[in-house]
Amino acid sequence: MSAASWAPLTPAERAVAIEVLTHGPISRTEIARRLDLSAGSLTRLTKPLIESGLLIEGPAPVTTAAARQGRPSQPLDIVADSRYFAGFKITADAVYGVVTTLKSDIVADRTVPLHTHDPDQVADLLHTMTEEFTAAFPRLSGIGVGVGGHLDSRAGDSGAGGTPAGGGHAGTVSSPFLGWRSVPFADLLAQRTGLPVVVENDVAALIEAEAWFGAGRGLDRFAVLTIGAGIGYGLVIGGQLVRTPESDHGIGPRWIVSQNGPLTPDGDRGSVVSFLAIPSIRYQVRAATGRDHTYDEILALAAAGDPMPARVLDEAARALGTVVAQIANFAMPQKILLAGEGVGLVDVAGPAIEEAIRANRDPFAAPVPLETKISDFNDWARGAAVLAIQILVLGRPEV
Repeated sequence: MSAASWAPLTPAERAVAIEVLTHGPISRTEIARRLDLSAGSLTRLTKPLIESGLLIEGPAPVTTAAARQGRPSQPLDIVADSRYFAGFKITADAVYGVVTTLKSDIVADRTVPLHTHDPDQVADLLHTMTEEFTAAFPRLSGIGVGVGGHLDSRAGDSGAGGTPAGGGHAGTVSSPFLGWRSVPFADLLAQRTGLPVVVENDVAALIEAEAWFGAGRGLDRFAVLTIGAGIGYGLVIGGQLVRTPESDHGIGPRWIVSQNGPLTPDGDRGSVVSFLAIPSIRYQVRAATGRDHTYDEILALAAAGDPMPARVLDEAARALGTVVAQIANFAMPQKILLAGEGVGLVDVAGPAIEEAIRANRDPFAAPVPLETKISDFNDWARGAAVLAIQILVLGRPEV
């Protein structure tokens, strides 16, 4: 199956394929119910998908004697290894690369130090990594890149943008972490690799991956808060990430929790970033103790009862609980996912978080459905790979 083999699919065939991709293995009965199709229509639509090698029929599940009186339903699933995708997360000092299957399972990864931020040289590095991935996985069909920054223009009305094979994102990307301003990075990489390339804000990429294949799978309203070097937030409604022109600029520095809160190293006070971002927490502990500690060391010191780290983390936990309550009050999601390398805070100061949530919610409100996921940089790279998967399966046009 070639990278363009989804292009001839009719909208109805594509809808069936996406339903199986994001929810499979899934029974024909359930697909028909979800898409409001008759059994005959579903049979007609799935036949070419099975014949092309995109879908596969799984073994019928074990059923009761009563259920076996009828014909058992064979669940449908995507042939996950029919295509592979590369995802890259670019940080200030390294590139994290992964290869995923069509179902976003990571099958290979590599980390390479980044010694320059020159866009052409970074594109050369990703080209080399892509060649190595392609040698091991010849059916590599697309590339996604996640950066901490914003797109100066994006494709379509929602989701990540992309082009047919050999094309890149028509927009440009700016990243304060890399010193980039209006860099056409997707085009630079597409020209080198000949593959479809999409570049996206790294938080948006992670949220798309969780919405399609992770914590938000099957949910209509789903929120994500990421805690790490910065703070990210996104809301998914009806399977679509809500976007505004300001989406990629980061709302953390302007999301004020308390006007009397701590300062960031940049002099901002009382924001989500000043309370929760890892550099801010390290800054506060260093200012109070005169000693520099890693974030993990601060967590361990607080857990052991060291007064100053414990105080800083207690304030961070109460700020986090306040923010979670605000998201629940106004966005009313079915679930809130806390992700990123900073969510170890939940393990150390969980009771303070829960207390702050209760204090900022109506006493009769339902409990906030909260899930945590410590995400390493390979998870962020996987999110970028999911963007490449979306370009293939959604058939988004050139932009």
